[in-house]
Amino acid sequence: MCGIAGILSLAEGLPPDEAILRRMLATIRHRGPDQFGLYLGEGVALGNARLSIIDLGGGQQPIANEDETLWIVFNGEVFNYVELRADLEARGHRFRTHSDTEVILHLFEEYGPECLARMNGQWAIAIWDERKRSLFLARDRVGVRPLFYTQIGNTLLFGSEIKAILAHPQAKAEWDPAALDQVFTYWSTLSPRSCFRGIVDLPPGHYLLAQDGKIEVAAYWLIQFPNADQEKEARRRPVGEYVEELRQLLIDATLIRLRADVPVGAYLSGGLDSSTTAAIVRKFGPSHLDTFSIAFSDPKFDESEYQRRMARFLGTEHQVVYATHAEIGEVFPEVVWHTETPILRTAPAPMFLLSRLVRDRKYKVVLTGEGADEFLAGYDIFKEARVRRFWAHAPESAWRPLLLKRLYPDIGDLASTGGSYLKAFFGAGLTEVDSADYSHAVRWRNTRRTTRLFSEALKEAVEKERPPADGQPALPPDFHRWGPLQRAQHLEISIFLSQYLLSSQGDRMGMAHSIEGRFPFLDYRVMEFCNRLPARLKLRGLTEKYLLREVARPWLPPEIWSRGKRPYRAPIQKSFFNPTCEGYVRELLAPQAISQGGLFKAAAVAQLVDKVDRGTPLGETDNMALVGVISTQLVHRQFVTHFRPAPPLSEADDVKVVNRQWRLR
Repeated sequence: MCGIAGILSLAEGLPPDEAILRRMLATIRHRGPDQFGLYLGEGVALGNARLSIIDLGGGQQPIANEDETLWIVFNGEVFNYVELRADLEARGHRFRTHSDTEVILHLFEEYGPECLARMNGQWAIAIWDERKRSLFLARDRVGVRPLFYTQIGNTLLFGSEIKAILAHPQAKAEWDPAALDQVFTYWSTLSPRSCFRGIVDLPPGHYLLAQDGKIEVAAYWLIQFPNADQEKEARRRPVGEYVEELRQLLIDATLIRLRADVPVGAYLSGGLDSSTTAAIVRKFGPSHLDTFSIAFSDPKFDESEYQRRMARFLGTEHQVVYATHAEIGEVFPEVVWHTETPILRTAPAPMFLLSRLVRDRKYKVVLTGEGADEFLAGYDIFKEARVRRFWAHAPESAWRPLLLKRLYPDIGDLASTGGSYLKAFFGAGLTEVDSADYSHAVRWRNTRRTTRLFSEALKEAVEKERPPADGQPALPPDFHRWGPLQRAQHLEISIFLSQYLLSSQGDRMGMAHSIEGRFPFLDYRVMEFCNRLPARLKLRGLTEKYLLREVARPWLPPEIWSRGKRPYRAPIQKSFFNPTCEGYVRELLAPQAISQGGLFKAAAVAQLVDKVDRGTPLGETDNMALVGVISTQLVHRQFVTHFRPAPPLSEADDVKVVNRQWRLR
């Protein structure tokens, strides 16, 4: 795992400044503190900050092909590099290292952009072709690893994080109002937007080619589901065959992610997904496994009892970080520095604390269970949509909405008051079943209520800069040919998973402490298999992840494989308003600070703070608004008004420099 950065002149001009590239890399040192590498060529400079995991002694980047006409810097892992290398050697390619990085370069030399279809892993790649004078950038299928770029005049800048781009003296952070509006609706921007004007997120499953002064972006992988006829055919296959196929895929996807020259641990949440991957390691992999988990001091969020049971069952060396309200609030400014975007939840903060624990225990790599809920229909949102569709057939029914109580048994409104609140909440747009966003509209509408805190100037800017069709999720051509569950899954995968979960809560929190996450459920073979499944094997009635439960049943204790999904969340109000954190929080929310930022209404924010001061528990929307305002104020301070890049790499750093400027003249 690493970080990459680069500068490309799209027209004839002076070579990029080495000192600037050194500053860009130093600013993302946390992603790869072990070694650094620079390639300096004609009008181009590539950089890498390396976290050494494979080929510790020989994998320092940049790396070249045999005749040194192709050069690569790379962030990520390609897990099937062993098999790919054997095929490439049979085709005549010769290798200098044992790294997966060099395999990617030769694969590109052999197949061009089509090489991406052969790779199994997670990546952000930059390859410079000296002969063609072309730059190739690529990002993995669902965006596990980030990659941003911007064009300033005739200069293209790119980096694993936005702060690497901002370290260039010509770049600056300026709010994109429409993107901020997206965050306060969908929890994230919609790719390719970032929250800063002109800084673009290379979409997952896409590559970029810069050549002859032109930049082209193309998709190489798309989320696909069967149409009605294809799903009908798939239902004829015996369930047992699907169980066995998924079981074998998960075993291989997990074991191949143990390939490393350093120890690999595993996160253990106490739920089905992470327990399954940990169980596969213990049953089919090495004899030893260290597991790591989060426990909360607040019992409403704590799942440590299930974590302990699972760790005892597997016989792992289990280590726990205990997240208190004060600790969550205390690290929140650091969390936002790494997310580089406003967020509406504190959930990334405990993940930040967890990755710090992993680093302190001398680990660099962990397996995690992300992806199962999206690809196997584990979230409540899928069940909500199913209940609402059933209810929509008889909107006046008194008993159909009572099915929501099966999803939320702790919410007494349905039983005690006839369900007036929940009926109103979930009944909004009830009969609009053909709407593309039917599954998510209720949630998005609720989240969007947070925009009531926007200042009038921000609201005007949003309306002015957002064309009528902009700001909506992009839908593939086949979207309306899929079934209701598949349409909901596409929205969840392309927005929540790729844009929020794998970024703000995933890559950024791990790499803040130089920890690489690996995701067996995001093996492309697993994803494509799950997408071909009949809907009833994912969501059977209101039982989520049906097929995975059948797969995991022999490996897990009953209280784990039969346990219902419990969403991972973290406390909000008490995490900010406590003696440890109140100082900086009240400073950020003070009327003067709000007015100076110009993004929110000072009076509306003051009303929110007054609720807290009066001891009023904040509801869901107010809690999201609170986190959103605090994180936006932090982003504004850290990136817009007071950004400070790191000092350039120094002689004390382990830096490899390849200088080929003017070599081909």
